[in-house]
Formats: sequence, structure tokens, C-alpha cells
Amino acid sequence: QLQLVDSGGGLVQPGGSLRLSCAGSGFSLTYYTIAWFRQAPGKEREGIVFINSGDDTTYYVDSVKGRFTISRDNTKNTVYLQMNSLRPSDTAVYSCEAGIAIRSTLEPAKYDYWGQGTQVTVSS
Repeated sequence: QLQLVDSGGGLVQPGGSLRLSCAGSGFSLTYYTIAWFRQAPGKEREGIVFINSGDDTTYYVDSVKGRFTISRDNTKNTVYLQMNSLRPSDTAVYSCEAGIAIRSTLEPAKYDYWGQGTQVTVSS
């Protein structure tokens, strides 16, 4: 059974850091484009970053660029999202999504699998 498990959320103070994980089970994430989405209370769901399959090229939206970093560890079949300099406005449920035969998109309908979501709260 194909499974995508995201984890690593929690409560952190402004300026702090968290590392989210997106682990694949039953399929290799190497061949999938992986994106992270988030949805804050009362806000629309937004895609914030992707990493392509094949060449591992990345894209970040302006609100997270320079603060967040996406990376792969193929040995662990896991994609990470390192989040630094966190702000209260980063508070949201974060989820990873995987898509095969796609690249360079933050359109959620293009993705095939998704994690259950992990809560990130940035507060004093």
C-alpha cells in the first residue's frame, strides 16, 4: 500500500526552527516531484515549495524564500523541509504531496498522494 507520512510539526517561538519530514512507504520518492502545502486558520491552502524529480530543482514562494529549504535523502526515502526564522504567520497545518510525471507546479490537483498534515504553531 502506498503511503506518505508527514511529521515534525510542533510549537516553536518566533525566530525558531523546525524540520518537517515526508516519508514514503511502498514507493520511491526519488521518481516523484514533492511539494509542501500549508493552510492557516481562516486562510486558503497554499503551495509553498516543490522539489522536482530527476534534477532536484526547487522553487520557493516569496514568503518562505531564504528561510525554508527542501531536500531529499534517498537512502531514507524521505524529503525534508527545514524551516528557519519562523514567524507567527507561518502557523498552519503543513502537508506534503507527491506527484509522478509532473514537475514545477504548485497546483494541488496535479499531485497524486498526500500526507495527513502536521501542525506548526509559531507563538511566544
